[in-house]
Amino acid sequence: MPVNTSEVSPAPSLFSPVSLGKIELANRIVMAPLTRVRAGSSGIPGDLMVEYYRQRASVGMIITEGTYPDHASQGYVGEPGIATDEQAAGWQRVFEAVHAEGGRIVLQIMHAGRGTHPDINGGRRILAPSAIAIDNKTFTEKGEQPYPVPEEMTTAEIRAAVEDFVAAARRAIEAGADGVEIHGANGYLLQEFLSPAANQRTDEYGGSPHNRARFVVEVATAIAQAVGAERVGLRISPEVELGDVFETDRDDVLATYGTLLDQLRPLGLAYLSVLHTEPGGDLVQELRRRFDGKLIVNNGPFGGQTTREQALQQIESGHADAVVVGRALIANPDLVERWQGGHPENEPRPELFYGPGAEGYTDYPFLEAA
Repeated sequence: MPVNTSEVSPAPSLFSPVSLGKIELANRIVMAPLTRVRAGSSGIPGDLMVEYYRQRASVGMIITEGTYPDHASQGYVGEPGIATDEQAAGWQRVFEAVHAEGGRIVLQIMHAGRGTHPDINGGRRILAPSAIAIDNKTFTEKGEQPYPVPEEMTTAEIRAAVEDFVAAARRAIEAGADGVEIHGANGYLLQEFLSPAANQRTDEYGGSPHNRARFVVEVATAIAQAVGAERVGLRISPEVELGDVFETDRDDVLATYGTLLDQLRPLGLAYLSVLHTEPGGDLVQELRRRFDGKLIVNNGPFGGQTTREQALQQIESGHADAVVVGRALIANPDLVERWQGGHPENEPRPELFYGPGAEGYTDYPFLEAA
């Protein structure tokens, strides 16, 4: 019998729409959460940040830079927050600008855990799963300084941190975000709990893979209940050893992240974002199966700047539902148009990635001005 081709869905392409929970994307290019430290000492997004995100609204979805849920969890000088009504009002202006251009934007909630310093977070306490410092230095307003030894969190402080995440998610949604992304990657607080190198607790939050995953499960569950699972994504970076999280045992990695996703699967989260050197490899694809939902992938800084060909390949091979792109979008606010038409790209200027001003931030030329 001949096939009725009018009823056959076309294969997805990088430029076809996709739904992540309740978030409708016009294309499958997702802007990575890129720390740009332009929020000043107040942590309130201003005019410069509004323009930066507005310029990039043609991507399928913007994931904002990591945003702290409470002041003690601030990880960088100039990082924005979502800890106060004033900060939420600043983000509301960003969300409105992106929506006016037809875009979609989710706010990434990032608790730095031990990845901060009293000269960054206003002299507040540094909390982590265990009292183990990162063996490195961080940039503060007083210059580079060693990371301090954090205090081990009590169970009451763990519960308070969950509440801070939920309050931040509520503020973001009330301010107009299309969703929130929970930052469980890159060596920050949630991954610190997942990693046996950073988490050496002996209570219900440490030891076994199931116990080390408990805090992340509690955060994701509480946020999903507060704002709706269909507006919540989770970012993870298994085996990506940033911030001394050291996940070197593949069996333990699979057991830890596997039990995490087994427990999150019934929630029906909007998406899982995985940062890994091999997005199409066995580990990531097994975690995708365990999650049983939409997957977006990101090879981060490891494979160089993501190219059009790499992004196309990830979608056409079926390795992911959308592709997270970082540096190419820093330099090309109209990247979707450039990639659709095969146009040349601006080169990023890494020396200007971090700083207070518009240079290297909102001054990259669009096609018509190039």
